[in-house]
Amino acid sequence: MKVELSLHASNLGNVAGLCKGTSDPFAVVTHVATAKGSKSAVIGKTEIIKNTLSPQWTKIFMVNYELGTPMKVVVSVFDEVRKGDNKSMGSAVFDIGELLGARGNTKAKKVRNSGTIFAHVQKSEGAGLLRLKMSGIKLKNTEGFLKKSDPFFELSRSSNAAIGRSWDNIYRSDTVNDNLSPVWNDAVVELSVLCSGEQDKPVLVTVYDFESSGKHVLMGQFETSVTGLVAAAKNNTQITLKKKGKETGTIIVKRADVSGVKDVTEKMAAATVSTPVPAVTSTYVPTPASTFIPTPLKPSFIDYVSGGCELNVGVAIDFTGSNGDPRLPGTLHHLTKDGTNQNPYEKAISAILGVLQNYDSDKKFPVWGFGAKYGGVVRHCFQCGPTAEANGVDGVFAAYHHTFQSGFVMSRPTVITEVMKTAAVRATSAQEAALQKGQQAYTILVILTDGAVSDVNATAACMEEISDAPLSVVIVGVGDADFSGMHFLDNASKPGKRDIAQFVEFNKHSGSSVSLSSETLSEIPEQLVGYFQSKGIEPLPPVSRKDDEIEAEEEEEEIDLSLNFGEEDEIVISGGDDFVSGW
Repeated sequence: MKVELSLHASNLGNVAGLCKGTSDPFAVVTHVATAKGSKSAVIGKTEIIKNTLSPQWTKIFMVNYELGTPMKVVVSVFDEVRKGDNKSMGSAVFDIGELLGARGNTKAKKVRNSGTIFAHVQKSEGAGLLRLKMSGIKLKNTEGFLKKSDPFFELSRSSNAAIGRSWDNIYRSDTVNDNLSPVWNDAVVELSVLCSGEQDKPVLVTVYDFESSGKHVLMGQFETSVTGLVAAAKNNTQITLKKKGKETGTIIVKRADVSGVKDVTEKMAAATVSTPVPAVTSTYVPTPASTFIPTPLKPSFIDYVSGGCELNVGVAIDFTGSNGDPRLPGTLHHLTKDGTNQNPYEKAISAILGVLQNYDSDKKFPVWGFGAKYGGVVRHCFQCGPTAEANGVDGVFAAYHHTFQSGFVMSRPTVITEVMKTAAVRATSAQEAALQKGQQAYTILVILTDGAVSDVNATAACMEEISDAPLSVVIVGVGDADFSGMHFLDNASKPGKRDIAQFVEFNKHSGSSVSLSSETLSEIPEQLVGYFQSKGIEPLPPVSRKDDEIEAEEEEEEIDLSLNFGEEDEIVISGGDDFVSGW
């Protein structure tokens, strides 16, 4: 899935030095290595914001993210120094999965020196590029006598969040100094960022007079669309710039080319530039309701989690005798005294739950066992640990370890139908409770087993029975057993029934936790969307939060990262390999 990463910061420490004013911050985003053998790479950098310690950068970074594949970025903030090395203003590490799972898809990290960095992600839609070149004619001067304005323009996309219609800046042009008839450099903008690929979607063009204080003066604006810009360039249409209803100059679209998408000739012929919106001084510009009707698109996993859909996770562990005596080294459940060498069950838990916990707000997981005898009776679903839910991944480990002191006898057969039914009941109950609150919930059951199920037909029938529940079942086969018979689970669904299962052999991914989590969770997004769509349940509006509603986390990770700035925006990176996690 492609996501857009945007950044801003507040109350950064001033590093400009005495008598040199306020820092001019910009940020560099680096994708750091999180898997063995991978290398860190710079994604890009923002524009420079002059004289501010609370920059609102307009640069949007496109990031490819897949559920199950850990991805971390370092946001390094610098004060631009024209002569000499740029000065560091602080940095923070963000996990893209954590951002997607966070309420409002936004997290904040405190900077060690001073201030807070905010990171936000959202779904990216559409394809193609807009190459835009504009100029102004006789713009109204906002400077005093004997001085002329320094115009630049911004492009803003329409945002329809839960808080209502607003504008979100996504591009800032170069500044043309001392000129009321500016010709700006070409702007190249991804359509996915500007209008989610919908070329008729409203776009706001705003022209400002640059001020070194950062308090830029509005010169005028107009609302249009990509289609309107293309038509204006083709037809040599002059666009009137307005401020508070009064004309403040003319804008000429010298070029507006769309590439990478289908031909838009038919749309250009009918395009017009809409009436200008009232001018405001804030970044977000409220406008009257637009007549734009977006093309219906199939919702995605990101749409549901952005709307606050809660992912609940349960774990079921195989305690049948075929796992071997856990007191003996080399057996599947063997626990080392110091905990340094994880067994296959522990490795699978850390890899899979390490990803899924990002989407579970309370991080409380029920842990069940199956295949063991208590009081001479084989139990196919029993609670692991002293509490009904374990707290976090460490709590799951504790519940798992506690089970070996519970007086059980490892037995047989391997039956997973009872834990699946238990999880399905919980999943249905959680979704019903969520609906009562105007919310949504979905459950993922992770089953860890060392052998094929004893009754294939009964398991298949159970899968069919629970396929109507808001549930996905992930089964990981550990050990050296013949799991060929387990792959039927991936194809057990009958016509008209949802596919809710995914089976993965641990040994095929035993060399990489990233490989295991990626393969194991690859089908979850499609299964989640499939459930809600089958019930006619659309995603809720994206959750929005203000900065003061977000609790900033302490930046705990040491960042072994060195960035050297060369000519023509070249950035040379070294380090950044200390983020490799897992096994």
